[in-house]
Amino acid sequence: VCFIPGGLDCSISFVSHVLGKVCVHGRQKEILSVLIPRLTDLTKSDCIWQRICWRLVECVPERWMEAVVLGFVQTAPRADVLSRLLGNLVVKNKKAQFVVTQKMLLLQYGHTTAVLQNLLGYLALDSLRRALLIKVLKELLETWGSSSAVKHSPPEQQQYISKAILICLSHLKEPDIESCRQELLTSMMEGVKCHLDSNLPQIRRLGMIVAESISSKINTDGPVLKFQYEEDDEARELKSLLVQSPPFCVVPSPPDDERNEKADAALPGVLESNKKSHPAAPVKAEEESDAELDSDDDLVPYDMSEDKELKAKAPVYIRDCIEVLTGSEDVDKWEATVKALESLVRKNPAAAREVSVELAKIVLHLEEKTCIEGFVELRQRAQVAILTTDPIPVAKYLTTQFYSLNYSLRQRVDILDVLVLAAQELSCPKSHGKTKHPDAPKPCIQLLPGSDSSKDWRRIVDERIKSKTRRFATGRSQVERASSPNQFNSVAGHFFFPLIQHFDRPLTTFDLLGEDHFVLGRLVHTLSILMYLAVNTVAVTAMGKALLEFVWALRFHTDSYVRQGLLSCISSVLLSVPAERLLEDVTEELLEAQSWLG
Repeated sequence: VCFIPGGLDCSISFVSHVLGKVCVHGRQKEILSVLIPRLTDLTKSDCIWQRICWRLVECVPERWMEAVVLGFVQTAPRADVLSRLLGNLVVKNKKAQFVVTQKMLLLQYGHTTAVLQNLLGYLALDSLRRALLIKVLKELLETWGSSSAVKHSPPEQQQYISKAILICLSHLKEPDIESCRQELLTSMMEGVKCHLDSNLPQIRRLGMIVAESISSKINTDGPVLKFQYEEDDEARELKSLLVQSPPFCVVPSPPDDERNEKADAALPGVLESNKKSHPAAPVKAEEESDAELDSDDDLVPYDMSEDKELKAKAPVYIRDCIEVLTGSEDVDKWEATVKALESLVRKNPAAAREVSVELAKIVLHLEEKTCIEGFVELRQRAQVAILTTDPIPVAKYLTTQFYSLNYSLRQRVDILDVLVLAAQELSCPKSHGKTKHPDAPKPCIQLLPGSDSSKDWRRIVDERIKSKTRRFATGRSQVERASSPNQFNSVAGHFFFPLIQHFDRPLTTFDLLGEDHFVLGRLVHTLSILMYLAVNTVAVTAMGKALLEFVWALRFHTDSYVRQGLLSCISSVLLSVPAERLLEDVTEELLEAQSWLG
């Protein structure tokens, strides 16, 4: 930076042109890494140099302004430094305002968190620029709450916008919040709905974190939103942005000589205080020894190393389980019942069939009273055991409840998972103890020494022949697989057809063809799995025809997860329905599916 001699007036437009030309050719780093530290020192306490710096950037031609502003924002160490260097450039220059408030926040998403903090902190540090900060926050929230943006923009851009929103919120003051409280609340409700509808867990969690932050800002006294999600490094980083870091200030350090003198002066005081504190130690030790003499040393403590914690006994009968799960206040007994329920149902199938529907209803609505490890899995396995024990009435109940009112999306997805797991268990052959496992050692009689082995001559001869025989290739020994009736054969229709009947009927709290497309995707994949498991069953042709009609109705769905499930459905139909039945009974549907695939 050239110094102006003698206080003479001069123009710095030539320097501005040089700066703009260098920056627009991609050399911001080289020139600004030298220029900005020097200007930072000069403008720290000199208002004349601040005005010179402002003129320097204001005189940059319009066509080069973007490169210069971008370089300053990226190179400045802090927001207060950026404010000293640029002044109110964004208020005076429309191109700089567009770059700062639009391009760097809404059209780009590759900048680091530090650059975002510099940019938004710069807008918050002056009353004239503060209106732009509120405007930027509203535009960011509008983009964040757009369902089209949530569906089509990459997760990295949505994370970038979420960070910018949280940094803006950290700079808001109480008057700012009062002026736009209702707009913030409306944007929060629209945005969290769009994010929770997403199929990606990362997007849903971003929506939860931002909604929690907005709620905590606008409701300082009342209740705030609270979601359950995994607390990892990314979530902690996002939450830390809501806390504004204190402004950085440099405390001038004293010279080395002065520092050493202060240290030497402080040292005798420390030593003196240490000397004063040491004589008190023996007195304290004497007091402790007196206390030990007065203690009850003759009492020997009990050995409790082998003691075991008393645990509540699990119920033995299924009806006792129902009583405990519905009305018991004993938490230990309730926990033992939840853990033992699956095995009880499988051991007593006759007793389970008597109360199967009632038990399925209780387990479906079961909520976690205490922190049980693997509670969700225990509940799911109990539901699968009840459904496989008494398939027809329980399947009828679950498929009816899937389309009923007053169920959460989580419960509806749980119903689909239970139907799939139970169908898989019913369609697989069961081992009843008579099955021979290929890896199990074959039972043989060992002859004791001195016993008559003449009766076992054939085995000895076969072993000798086998040892003398030379084979060039041996195939793997074929072990006959255990076979059993396919129990899914008689109940496949009860699992499948009720699920496919009412998908196009919207309810007050449940609309598969509307906003609840995530559950629709899970339903499509469930129908595909049930179709695949129904191979060689009597109802497989009717199921295949109904499934192809279902695919045809949803073939133009906008969600890729649903369309992926439709492709899976067609594959399951082709794998499960016999070829002759496909050509005779579902020819028209198959040709329509072929044209759609093409």
